[in-house]
Amino acid sequence: MAMSPPVSPSPQRGRFLRWGWIALGWFFVLLGFIGALLPVMPTTIFLILAAGSFARGSPRLERWLLDHPRFGPTLVAWRRDGAIGRGPKAMACGGIALGYGIFLWAARPGVALALVVAAAMAACAAYIVTRPAPMR
Repeated sequence: MAMSPPVSPSPQRGRFLRWGWIALGWFFVLLGFIGALLPVMPTTIFLILAAGSFARGSPRLERWLLDHPRFGPTLVAWRRDGAIGRGPKAMACGGIALGYGIFLWAARPGVALALVVAAAMAACAAYIVTRPAPMR
């Protein structure tokens, strides 16, 4: 059975996808900015997602984010080594603990739900703690 040649996307579809990636990147930048201001919301994961979105839609915006004086080194370390620095690890784990405390206080969950949420948050914290430190 002969295979047909791959169908390339139309120029209009390609343009639509490009703008979709750019819009998604800006959405993640906005969430990252909010996370930088609010202690219980993460910053870096949204900026990692923004860089990935920009990589698909606008190399110029991706470069802007990777060259950012405050956030760029963290993003480059993650991309290069899957690394998270000691300070960001401590802040992330502290945010997880604070978020769990707020959850317990505000939601007053039953024991089963509290344990499920604790296990999920502990798994996230374990993943963060086990990432390597950035190479200098």
